[in-house]
Amino acid sequence: MLKNDQLDQWDRENFFHPSTHLAQHARGESPTRVIKTASGVYIEDRDGTRLLDAFAGLYCVNVGYGRQEIAEAIADQARELAYYHSYVGHGTEASITLSKMILDRAPKNMSKVYFGLGGSDANETNIKLIWYYNNILGRPQKKKIISRWRGYHGSGLVTGSLTGLELFHRKFDLPIDQVLHTEAPYYYRRANQDQSEAEFVAHCVAELEALIEREGADTIAAFIGEPVLGTGGIVPPPAGYWPAIQAVLKANDILLVADEVVTGFGRLGTMFGSDHYGIEPDIITIAKGLTSAYAPLSGSIIGDRVWSVLERGTDENGPIGHGWTYSAHPIGAAAGVANLQLLDDLNLVANAGETGAYLNASMAEALAAHPNVGDVRGEGMLCAVEFVKDRDGRVFFDAADKIGPQISAKLLEQDKIIARAMPQGDILGFAPPFCLTREEADRVVAGTLRAVTAVLG
Repeated sequence: MLKNDQLDQWDRENFFHPSTHLAQHARGESPTRVIKTASGVYIEDRDGTRLLDAFAGLYCVNVGYGRQEIAEAIADQARELAYYHSYVGHGTEASITLSKMILDRAPKNMSKVYFGLGGSDANETNIKLIWYYNNILGRPQKKKIISRWRGYHGSGLVTGSLTGLELFHRKFDLPIDQVLHTEAPYYYRRANQDQSEAEFVAHCVAELEALIEREGADTIAAFIGEPVLGTGGIVPPPAGYWPAIQAVLKANDILLVADEVVTGFGRLGTMFGSDHYGIEPDIITIAKGLTSAYAPLSGSIIGDRVWSVLERGTDENGPIGHGWTYSAHPIGAAAGVANLQLLDDLNLVANAGETGAYLNASMAEALAAHPNVGDVRGEGMLCAVEFVKDRDGRVFFDAADKIGPQISAKLLEQDKIIARAMPQGDILGFAPPFCLTREEADRVVAGTLRAVTAVLG
């Protein structure tokens, strides 16, 4: 067996890691961790270090690690048929079955599923289809997309533009001109601290209406948003936000894309975040929880309103000019079928809601009184703790102090627990697998308190 020092060298010499300080890693200033095995909520590296993964990889290993049912489904599919394309009417038993399973679980008025590989390519698909949709309707000028600051929708050219985080724009010549951004529904970081939640919602609505007025509704095709802001800080929306936003979109004939890459398939304790907040989307983006990351697969769930226009477009222009080689890859589809079946068989969506609520309540009880904790928030199996220099004055730490990363590193060092230091703020995020137990939640909370005390006192 290769030794870790050899792998470490090969890693630094050959492997381009995403979302990494490339120079520091190449110089050996940041660690290489080689993960070997995993089970339940735990991962283990090649040195035998066992870690409680309280972020489920990247919010994605929803059913937990080591599920043999999914591994066997992947192996069986690979032995029977490792690959065939899905162009011009081709399909497999797995891809057809999974399409039905998704639509059986999706909000009403959804029609078809287009499969990709990851959330970024799914949102690229969504924007292409929205542009096609408006061309078919004879509205070539109605192409702009409204996203939100702090939203996360991918890191491609269009999707990186949709993402409202500065790191994904800096030095990449993004965002592109057809993407606009409006206020994030981030109540804790509101500019006017005197606003109530209802007043802040009214402010978000007014900002959106002003943007539409400036640009012209006849130029705006769609609005995209996560039911709960994910990478932008794990921020549930204030009460009444989604109904108010949808009213503006409907009044201006603007499509709604619900990016459910994080919230889809149970993370909020409901099958979709759209169900949780009464969102009525025209398109839903899915990925992570679709297969619990056992194989790459994403999807665009297309609503009836859009689908009927896509059909009309192909009657008028011939086959639609969009597709990926790996669309509806049978191995990914087989993983998806087994994963959704496990969600049902193990009642994991309900556990995400119940144990997630316990995690959030316990975290708030343990930390909310700390003088450097500004906010403890979450929904379902999502939780975040935001740190501030002065809680009463809501004064934030200097970014250079890296308080969030320090606490994340201390939690890993002391208690062998993985949480995520979120970007653009000193925010510690949690998104455990749905199989998390109350005892494991207690361990996460106790470890977080110890890490906060070690770093901040």
